[in-house]
Amino acid sequence: MKDVGSHNGEMMRRGRVEVICGSMFSGKTEELIRRLKRAQFAHQRVEIFKPSIDVRYSEEEVVSHQGNSIMSTPVDSSSSILLLAQDTDVVGVDEAQFFDEHIVEVCNELASRGIRVIVAGLDLDFKAQPFGPMPQLCAIADEVTKVHAICVRCGALAYVSHRIVAGDKQVMLGEKQEYEPLCRECYNLI
Repeated sequence: MKDVGSHNGEMMRRGRVEVICGSMFSGKTEELIRRLKRAQFAHQRVEIFKPSIDVRYSEEEVVSHQGNSIMSTPVDSSSSILLLAQDTDVVGVDEAQFFDEHIVEVCNELASRGIRVIVAGLDLDFKAQPFGPMPQLCAIADEVTKVHAICVRCGALAYVSHRIVAGDKQVMLGEKQEYEPLCRECYNLI
């Protein structure tokens, strides 16, 4: 008898969408890489995608702030993921907030095909506003994991990535020189 309700290791192929969200420096990409490497270890066919604009650490790898990495395919639009995710068991998507709104339809379509889709992204932008398609992805997800960084000012759980350099554009790639994780209270004091 096959276990159809297994959460961690499915016996029957069931599509689903898993979202990993939180602020910068919270371990989103680290968790994404961990789940994808487990799938590879289990001999599942895995494809990983990231937006082509994300070249901070590597043009072709998804890389965490801790330096862990996994090979990926950079794409310009979410529709490319549907074309490139043929004959796969698991699809990983990093920095989902940078994708167009069609990423939601793409994830739903892949899950309907029986593919496990694992998506990581910032849920809030530097102004503490919902970021890109992330609210819709959280809404359609079978599972949402919210991870937290630690507020650099008081040590509480952070909820937003505060930009510490000038600029009003919503999308600005950066690291610790440009952003700091803050809790709600410290962010409201700014």
